[in-house]
Amino acid sequence: MTIRYAVPRFIAIAALALVTSTADAETIRVAIGTQDTTINCATGGLLIRELHLLDKYLPHTGKYKDATYDVQWKDFTSGAPMTNEMVAGKLDFGAMADFPGSLNGAAFQKAGRKSIFITVLSGSVDGSGNGIVVPEGSPLHSIADLKGKTISVPFASTSHGMLLRAIKAQGWNPDTDVNIITQAPEVAGSALKANKIDAHADFVPFADLFPYRGIARKIYDGAQSHAPTYHGALVDAAYAQKYPEVVVAYLRAAIEANSLIAQDPEKYSLLIQKTTGIEAPVDYLYHGPLGIQTRDLTWKPEYRKATATAIETLKLLKKTDVDLDVNTFIDDRYIREAFKESGLDYEAALKNYAKQPLIANDALTGKPIRDFNDVTQVWLDNEAKVRNYASPAEAFAALGKIEQSGGKPRAVFVHDHASGLKLFANQAWYVNDSHGAITAFLLKTGADRYAQQVSGSVVDYAAAKTGAAQAVASR
Repeated sequence: MTIRYAVPRFIAIAALALVTSTADAETIRVAIGTQDTTINCATGGLLIRELHLLDKYLPHTGKYKDATYDVQWKDFTSGAPMTNEMVAGKLDFGAMADFPGSLNGAAFQKAGRKSIFITVLSGSVDGSGNGIVVPEGSPLHSIADLKGKTISVPFASTSHGMLLRAIKAQGWNPDTDVNIITQAPEVAGSALKANKIDAHADFVPFADLFPYRGIARKIYDGAQSHAPTYHGALVDAAYAQKYPEVVVAYLRAAIEANSLIAQDPEKYSLLIQKTTGIEAPVDYLYHGPLGIQTRDLTWKPEYRKATATAIETLKLLKKTDVDLDVNTFIDDRYIREAFKESGLDYEAALKNYAKQPLIANDALTGKPIRDFNDVTQVWLDNEAKVRNYASPAEAFAALGKIEQSGGKPRAVFVHDHASGLKLFANQAWYVNDSHGAITAFLLKTGADRYAQQVSGSVVDYAAAKTGAAQAVASR
């Protein structure tokens, strides 16, 4: 099969591949490293594997007419060991975040070779996804309370970079004003439970998974740093040059995975839960409509900047001394071709910064929801689809009746009134105003400020639910 590429330099690569590679009658390995529990990599790994999407797109015509494929999958809990296997020639593709991905590029360069970042899978131009949590019963409520405290974080991760930026924004010295220790997420969960650390900074999905499991409370979201972050996929550059059509096939599979989860986020959140053990509401928090991060396969300028920042920060941390050229390390030619072959407009997607939209009717009134600032969602245990409500007051009142009848929610979702950030309702603070409205906030400080503006009172989730039920009863 001859591919006509829109970008001239890609034509040269494809032509070179036709000359230097004889795929006929050969077995082509497609070895893909995944991070299943890092759920933002799902559309570049777990879903492709579980739904057998890659088989649909691997080429079988032209120079690939007689080729067979040896597709291999290997799951990792972090990017570093995946990079080791890619550099060792045991993997062809790998999915990871901006920081470990930059270390991947540096490791290849040190070995006299090259890897390339070929697509974004999911990200946030503001930094959502990374976060800082404290033990559930902690008296700490914001990052300003962390001075002099012990904070653990996976070193050299994207959340480490967020933590350093957040500390800098406070005007603190990270070496003297806080005690930063290295700790993997698996260890941090136990440390939070046992109150052995004051706070923990982590990446997707742990800053939301630990609160969902009731062992922590989020006091800082990466969006407060306004530092872009993303997860994406890399490939060995030599492999991409030899088999450009296979790289495009992988990306077309990722595009379909992205489309499927957009169409039915509840269904595929349950699949992610079944495969990883990460509870479906956490997966939906990220992948569902108005989610914490945007599933975005385009190289927005903010993600290019995030890569440059990652390289600079890793050098500052003395994790690498390699100078990577972001302009050649990021290569968008393959994803552009995958969009084209999938009948999609890459340039339009590149300009689109919107989250996955919510197109829904209010579960109480049946009317279309138009204002999403205070939209509230309820996912019941025995229901396949999430219920949508126009406001927390409306949702909490309905939930009270549901629970009285024996119903049980998997999760309730609200949105921070100031930023729009999607939250678990039991992790938020609320302001009750004199008109009966209930407004959600991530931070107690934000709720306190708003309460002063509207002469309202700040309450927790339990009190907000009780207040909504009483308001309905008094009507």
